Amino acid sequence: MNYSSEVENMHCIAQGPNHGPAPIPQEGQWNQVRQVTDINGLTHGVGWCAPQQGACKLTLNIKKGIIEEALVETVGCTGMTHSAAMASEILPGKTILEALNVDLVCDAINTAMRELFLQITYGRSQSAFSEGGLLIGAGLEDLGKGLRSVTGTMYGTNLKGPRYLEMAEGYVWEVGLDENDEICGYKFVSLGRMMDMIKDGMDAGEALVEATGTYGRFGDAVKTIDPRKE
Repeated sequence: MNYSSEVENMHCIAQGPNHGPAPIPQEGQWNQVRQVTDINGLTHGVGWCAPQQGACKLTLNIKKGIIEEALVETVGCTGMTHSAAMASEILPGKTILEALNVDLVCDAINTAMRELFLQITYGRSQSAFSEGGLLIGAGLEDLGKGLRSVTGTMYGTNLKGPRYLEMAEGYVWEVGLDENDEICGYKFVSLGRMMDMIKDGMDAGEALVEATGTYGRFGDAVKTIDPRKE
């Protein structure tokens, strides 16, 4: 290592106590993290691209510095789905340092990886106080039955008011209106459940009926509309 003459000529002063890095909470323990293999935890983060036309929610489950599980969810940009497909192949098996410095194709996914890196290295993981952490596969629990992302899609205009299109329960089929033309409930189809039943051999019509439900005071609606057409 090369030093300038100014440094070379300085008197050497003892550093004194050096206790190392402050411990961070990890999977029910407090650990001093000195290298990437000391990192453990499951966490989520959101990233966005420069034009902010799309976003990515990224979930990583990290054991001994290695990404063992990755869930990549994107919204708002069609090209991001292809980038997410590549990211799902790229991320597992890499250390979080490698993942931070690898091209994840989409700017939003790269930003999400950056945000997760900050969370996990500062001890802000979702599993920080869960003894032993979460097993590999816990990331899928975010998706629920049918393994579909929870997506909310709403549209509204000043002239015609709001339209519920996609709720946590699923695809909104009909919106119920009361006597004041205000929304009082909706009928939805859980597409994930419906597709699972069809794959298991159930008739598509029967599966549609089984996967259909209502929310709110839909049964009391004075009028129902198709939010995509009316």
